[in-house]
Formats: sequence, C-alpha cells, structure tokens
Amino acid sequence: MDANARDTPLRLDKWLWYARFFKTRSGATKAISGGRFRLDGMVTNKPHRQALCGQVLTFIQGDRIRVIRIMALGSRRGPASEASALYEDLTPARDAPQKTKRPKQPEFEARSKGTGRPTKLQRRATDRLKAKINDNEG
Repeated sequence: MDANARDTPLRLDKWLWYARFFKTRSGATKAISGGRFRLDGMVTNKPHRQALCGQVLTFIQGDRIRVIRIMALGSRRGPASEASALYEDLTPARDAPQKTKRPKQPEFEARSKGTGRPTKLQRRATDRLKAKINDNEG
C-alpha cells in the first residue's frame, strides 16, 4: 500500500469489507444502513461515509460490541493477515462465555435410534413419571 492510498478516503462499507468484518459488501451496506454504527462517536447510517485513518468505529457484530480504530485503508480485499493490519481492535477483552448446562435427560425418556416416535400410551406414562419427579423436587 502506498502513501497516496493512505490519504485517499474510502467508503465505510468498502473498508469494512476489505477488513473482513463482513463477507459481502452488500452485507456491510445493510448493517451500516441499520443505524447501529458509530464513527468517532457519531451515529451513522450512510454506507458512503468516508473512512479515514485514525477514526474509531463502534458497531455490533453478532453478540459482541466491536470498537475498532482504522489504522490503514486497504486497496483490495486480501487475506486475513493483510486485513488484520488495517485496524486495531480496541474491544475490551471478554470473559469466556459460560456454557449453560442442559439438564440431563432422564433415562426413561431415552430412546434407541430407529425405534420411532412413542405411542400415546408411552407418552402418557412418561408424562406421569415426569409429574412425579417434579412433585418430589418441588
């Protein structure tokens, strides 16, 4: 990347696509148009806004809030190693997500593969057992 490309402004949707935050440029455009992006603290919903080096971009991606400082403007959508050089991630570190434990399925509900659905009689028997278990716990 040459010095001239560094000073030339680039569309925000294009930069997000170059930096590999979105798989497609139209996906980046739709996300920005949703109005959930902040560029240097100002809410923006215009994909054609100019991205410049040093600007801070805040947006929601999945279940995370991303805070990104634009370090360089790309000239193409390159490999991930090249894309990561375009920004500095200022997002605070998250704790490891807590895995929610699913309650263990009682043995009487376990069914062998290929046995099919339970009959009405079997389902009612299972419901009675569940009711007894819930009454004993509560």
